[in-house]
Amino acid sequence: MSVNQTKGKPLFIGIDGGGSKCRATIYSGEDAVIGTGVAGRANPLHGLSQTFESIQLSTELALKDAGMNLSDSKTLVAGIGLAGVNVPRLYNDIVNWEHPFASMYVTTDLHTACIGAHKGGDGAVIITGTGSCGYANVNGKELCLGGHGFALGDKGSGAWLGLQAAEQVLLYLDGFAKETELTERVLSYFKTKDALGIVEQLAGQSSGTYAKLARIVLECAHANDEVALGIVKEGADYISELARKLFEIEPPRFSMIGGLAEPLAPWLGKDVIAKLSPTLAPPEFGAAYYARQQFQNR
Repeated sequence: MSVNQTKGKPLFIGIDGGGSKCRATIYSGEDAVIGTGVAGRANPLHGLSQTFESIQLSTELALKDAGMNLSDSKTLVAGIGLAGVNVPRLYNDIVNWEHPFASMYVTTDLHTACIGAHKGGDGAVIITGTGSCGYANVNGKELCLGGHGFALGDKGSGAWLGLQAAEQVLLYLDGFAKETELTERVLSYFKTKDALGIVEQLAGQSSGTYAKLARIVLECAHANDEVALGIVKEGADYISELARKLFEIEPPRFSMIGGLAEPLAPWLGKDVIAKLSPTLAPPEFGAAYYARQQFQNR
């Protein structure tokens, strides 16, 4: 659908911001995609400036993709789902931002992911990407689990897998663990054989930096590396238990979203896999849907 076909009707932009990237999609009132843009991470827990920059850049790229002017952001009704805004202080910082939109409605990335996964219907969702968390909404009853952020939580996530791998390598270098393919691969990744070389490269780094190690952990697990298998199984067991907690309020649908949703599947409980349903729409759709609801009910 062209922008000209939407004249006289409000345009909605859905923005999904997390620990690795921020994706923005502009929708017409009929849910047709007009333009999409992707920028860097947008998690307020890791910095408000970065979050605002990523929201603005992803919006600008979506406008460009739609053939619109940058000034047209002032005509958009924005729905924004962000990791970290379950913390009241951060939520207030975001909603008080002098944003570039006609109006802006903010909620958690979990909420918008669930809306998108079930196209506005009741259901449950687990996000397993850089971080991990679970959410269910059934007959107005909400259940939110995890989502405490790296490194306080996010078990079973990409960042958690990477952290566990780094810890195992440091234990090996200190003589407390044996060498396996995982330790060799991680040392090769950092181009060092020295513990301080790893510490220097990881000290103060974001969850996204640790999450880059997840691919190595999963590859080693598939190769039956004993240490990697132990890490992956522990993470997958947690995700399975997270799902079972969500099932207690009997959601009619259940989906998993994020870069690790498919790679972790071989290690998840069979009962969890049996309940999996495909996502019906992405989190950006959920954010735009949320904005439309709030805009119509203002």
